[in-house]
Amino acid sequence: LEKRRQMVEEKPRNVIVPLERKTFIQATGASETELLGDVRHDPYGGHPDLGSQPYERVVPGAIHEAHEGVLFIDEIVHIANLQRYILSAMQDKTFPIIGRNPQSAGSSVRVENVPCDFIFIGACNIIDLQYILPPLRSRIQGEGYEILMNTTMPDTQENRAKLAQFVAQEIEIDGKIPPAKVDAIELIIEEARKRARVIDDMEDSLTLRLRDLGGVVRMAGDLAVMEGSEYITGKHVEAAIKRAIPVEEQIIKKYKSYENALQKDLTSSQHIRKSQGHHENIDRSYM
Repeated sequence: LEKRRQMVEEKPRNVIVPLERKTFIQATGASETELLGDVRHDPYGGHPDLGSQPYERVVPGAIHEAHEGVLFIDEIVHIANLQRYILSAMQDKTFPIIGRNPQSAGSSVRVENVPCDFIFIGACNIIDLQYILPPLRSRIQGEGYEILMNTTMPDTQENRAKLAQFVAQEIEIDGKIPPAKVDAIELIIEEARKRARVIDDMEDSLTLRLRDLGGVVRMAGDLAVMEGSEYITGKHVEAAIKRAIPVEEQIIKKYKSYENALQKDLTSSQHIRKSQGHHENIDRSYM
């Protein structure tokens, strides 16, 4: 009877993070709510008949959903102001959920000791290393690893087959371009070899800068579609390699210099005003 009485008197509960869930969480850090959780607003102010109770409005963040799993954040420098919260969560292995909007009915709600024991994986570019919070890097170095990813791989038959698989995957993901013939794939592999040599100064290697290589595949596919071809052929890849270059290179190729491009880009009225000695009195300090 005593046990039954305790069960009756037990306070109502709400499962914040279920046991049966996906434990690999990829977060963007677009907002504090997504990463750290929140308490939803109740327009009825928690009225017992119309509103909802505070415990029913608690929303977990990515750090809580990744409990006993993996939290992955790409381009970690984009969450510069939230890095300290990730550090606190990694240190304490718990992090409270609070209402983050001061105008919300959930601003006075706080759930303590919500577990968030996760494996953290963050990624960034080399140029952005300086923007990672030093204590966070120290924690990573002390309890984990900092890894510089390879940008090339050895030029072997196995890796060439993987590049061919990559081309097939890009075509499948796009869904609008035709399949590639063998000669087209061979040219893409040769381009990967060339980029490894030119960009990374690596001989007998294939590039792993696959985002740019994927752009070549898609442009070749678009050229094939425009031509009405049933397949992506070698000539489509050759044309795509010539066209798939950064706009800076296109400017230099067309105008010889960036300054010439700026001069040519002036409108006729701007040319007339400039020839008459008029000068723009525009504040460009914001640029």
